[in-house]
Amino acid sequence: MAVPTPEQYDGEKTLQPIPSAEKFASEHHKGLWALYYHPLFQICMLGFVCFMCPGMFNALSGLGGGGQVDAQTASNANSALYSTFAFFSFFAGSINNTLGPRNTLMIGTVGYALFVGSFLADNIHPTTAGPFVVAAGAILGICAAFLWTAQGSLVLSYPTEAEKGKYIGVFWAIFNLGGVVGAAVSLGQNFNSEANQVGNGTYIGFLILTLIGVAIPRLMADPKKMIRTDGTKVETYRHPSWKVEIYRLWFALRTDPAILMLFPMFYASNYFYTWQFNDYNQALFDIRARSLNNFVYWLSQIVGSLAIGTLVLDQVRFPRRTRAFAGWTILLAMVFIVNAWGYAYQKTYTRESVALLTRKMDIHDPGYVGHVWLMIFCGLLDAMWQTTAYWLMGAMSNDPSKLAVFTGFYKSIQSAGAAGVWRADAVGIPYMNIFLSSWCLTAGGLAFALPMIYIRVKNHTELEEENLATMPGTGGQDWD
Repeated sequence: MAVPTPEQYDGEKTLQPIPSAEKFASEHHKGLWALYYHPLFQICMLGFVCFMCPGMFNALSGLGGGGQVDAQTASNANSALYSTFAFFSFFAGSINNTLGPRNTLMIGTVGYALFVGSFLADNIHPTTAGPFVVAAGAILGICAAFLWTAQGSLVLSYPTEAEKGKYIGVFWAIFNLGGVVGAAVSLGQNFNSEANQVGNGTYIGFLILTLIGVAIPRLMADPKKMIRTDGTKVETYRHPSWKVEIYRLWFALRTDPAILMLFPMFYASNYFYTWQFNDYNQALFDIRARSLNNFVYWLSQIVGSLAIGTLVLDQVRFPRRTRAFAGWTILLAMVFIVNAWGYAYQKTYTRESVALLTRKMDIHDPGYVGHVWLMIFCGLLDAMWQTTAYWLMGAMSNDPSKLAVFTGFYKSIQSAGAAGVWRADAVGIPYMNIFLSSWCLTAGGLAFALPMIYIRVKNHTELEEENLATMPGTGGQDWD
């Protein structure tokens, strides 16, 4: 499940400095309490919440079919998950404002533990637990909306303006390692297995980790007691109500319709997971190979995001338009390399031929090296796609309110695409159809994005283009 990235938080003004930092100096704690109440320590704790919960979800999803032999149940669960996630994201801000970010975060983590537990139940009772897994997926979609909303509130609130990059970087480093570590746990548990699905021990390991994630929010400091490093008191960011969110969507479309040209790119951003995880990894490989593929996939995600982010998109010695076209060109090349490579494999098997297999590909089989390298390149493409999509949104505006709206478009359209393709996989649409639709969507998404880059991405963002700076709900009139 793809999630919000650091770019959307840049420049957000979420805290009100108090008149006198010395007034709160006496509230600072000494010794170990000073470490505990340090904002960076709390951000690390938040990172470990997401390490344990969304990180384990990523590792479980990457196994294909949730680690099961039959991927239909997992596909239906993911379809339900993304449907509820898209819908409840509109209301999560109001819930967060009412309950507070710490309580909202804890509620959000519960869904991840329930989801992992449902797969354990399905492993034990494969003929009767399917509806429970689908219901757990729908509940997780609601909880995920709560978790990521609360996460945004805390990440926006704790750092000073000068510390935002460092704090967000620390959070994302810890969170992204969750998928890698979760995949490593699965690989270690199943390395000597000759079965085509994970054992109960893998699910129990994931369940224990997610339950630890459920407990961590209760151990975090009350945001009301937090003091930032410059002595200012933390005022947690209040998300706008759902009415304001809907109004902002309309306002953004009316004032900046160029964002429409990124919608196909948004739609494709989680679409390809279905083929990668279920129709390739789960379909062709035994559980040992699936676990190794999963591990290198999430590891390559870290490499891919750093590579295109630091080596291309953030190379300030080149004009921003040049970097935008360079990033687009790299994505286009990666889309056709990965999909041409995948097509060479996809044309050799179908759902019907996979169902007749008595033995799936193992890591020692001839040809496995080429297959695992495709998985690595899929991970690189995914990370580069997500990073570039957010970077392009950031290049359109410096206004955090507008960026929040663009991100809302991104998450909603992304979730709609994911919900649809997971359901298509569940009802047995041919592998080739899903593969070709993914290829066409990624290529089409880039084709639509190119004129947007030409028209809207400039070397500098002009102040008069920041249309949402004075809209209702962002300042002045209170719409909550």
